[in-house]
Formats: sequence, structure tokens, C-alpha cells
Amino acid sequence: MKGVVFRRADAADLPAIIAMEDASSPPNAKYRNAFQAIQADPNQLLAVATVGDEVIGSLQISFIPGLGRQGAWRGQIEAVRVAAKHRGFGLGQRMIEWAIERCRARSCTVVQLTTDKSRIDAHRFYDRLGFVASHLGYKLTL
Repeated sequence: MKGVVFRRADAADLPAIIAMEDASSPPNAKYRNAFQAIQADPNQLLAVATVGDEVIGSLQISFIPGLGRQGAWRGQIEAVRVAAKHRGFGLGQRMIEWAIERCRARSCTVVQLTTDKSRIDAHRFYDRLGFVASHLGYKLTL
């Protein structure tokens, strides 16, 4: 896939980012507020992959300071999305590799992510990229 540019998302990208997750949901106040909070936080990076003016992928990286591992920073990759018509061409791999480089640039010593247990293809994808399923995660919906 040629001509792909990775960059920080801006407000004009919000409809395309949301559409990759839920095409039936327009950008409402909750989305706009969340976007503004992400943009205001120096430890958050909401990024898009574009070709020309078209947003074809997105992901979010949270840079997390911690006392574990002698004060190590972690990069948490979340909400990896590729537009349906652009799947299967290696964009997801390029996005993850780009995100890992951002984490290195921020001196992170660990890059982590979660994926739903039922997404077997995603597990194979992350395994292929060198991620190790080393922990069991739990979530509590509030």
C-alpha cells in the first residue's frame, strides 16, 4: 500500500475514526469531549493513517509512567482500526510498527495491548508481530 501517511489525528478526522468503529454513530458530544481530552493530554496519541485526504486507519497510544521495572514507561496500544476496504494489504502491520516506534521514541520499555479473547485472527496477527500473550487481563464494566 503506497502513499500512506501516519499523523496525529485532528478534529476533522473524528467522523472517519468513529465510522470505523460504529458506522451508525455520528460524532456526538461524548465523542467530541473524549477527543478533546485525548488531544489535551501529552501522554495520549490518537493517530490516523491516511492516503491523500482519506482516513484509512486509526489507533491510540497511551504512554503510562510507572514504578514497576525501575520506573519504566509503557506504551498501551488501543482501538486499532483499519477501514474495511483497506484490510488485507498490510496496513495493520505498518500501523503497529509505527506505534512501536513512537513508543521507542518516548523511551518506553514495554509495549502492551489487549484484544478480545474471541478474536483468534487478531491473536495470530499480534503473535506474528512478536507480542507475547504473557498475562491474563480482567475488565470491569462500570
